[in-house]
Amino acid sequence: MPISLAARNVSHRFGNVVALDGVSIDVPAGRAVALVGESGSGKTTLLRCFNRLVEPEGGEVKVGDRDVRTQPAVQLRRGIGYVQQHGGLLPHWRVLRNVALVPVLQGMSDPLGAARQALELVGLPSGDFGSRFPHELSGGQRQRVALARSIAARPGLVLLDEPFGALDAISRGELHESFDGLRRSLSVTTLLVTHDLAEAARLADDIVVMKKGRIEQMGAMRTLITAPATEYVAQLIARARAGLEALQA
Repeated sequence: MPISLAARNVSHRFGNVVALDGVSIDVPAGRAVALVGESGSGKTTLLRCFNRLVEPEGGEVKVGDRDVRTQPAVQLRRGIGYVQQHGGLLPHWRVLRNVALVPVLQGMSDPLGAARQALELVGLPSGDFGSRFPHELSGGQRQRVALARSIAARPGLVLLDEPFGALDAISRGELHESFDGLRRSLSVTTLLVTHDLAEAARLADDIVVMKKGRIEQMGAMRTLITAPATEYVAQLIARARAGLEALQA
């Protein structure tokens, strides 16, 4: 089942740098929300609070109805799908073993079967790709494997930290289409970090615009376009207008 997320007045610093400054958001179960902003805006830091890769100095973070600090970090992470920018695949493991990692750790009865099914869902049949090593795949294929690994144990939540940013335009477009259909068919809650507003519009139900550790505006893309809450949001929309108009066409 999809899982809701909530953050309340979350604050965090890296040395003297304020990464998060009293941030609060809600992600309803089954929704897709994109965190958008320039480098240093705090979006990746906020995402990593939900799987405890970042332990915030202040505030409350919940996955479902439980404070993440009440759960062992390893156990929490095994129940959350996570895709990094460059996939994070283990280079010395073949594709099928990479995808089966979490099902094995969770003690599922047929972890290889779960991995094969996940590979099918992302368009990489295990008979063709399961025995390959990551270096034998294209960049787009590696990210598909990373997506397969994130859903193999059928989590209710997937966190994606700029997973498409390093791909060429064709691979990125194909993966956008594949992932959008996948997350809707699985009814999984999604939190996506991206600097690309057009990508956010394509993949997310709601957009959270961040700047210097604070939230500038939250809402549907249509609202951001027609009624930007701050000058920064208006400038962001203006810079991304060509890509947004192409998406709407």
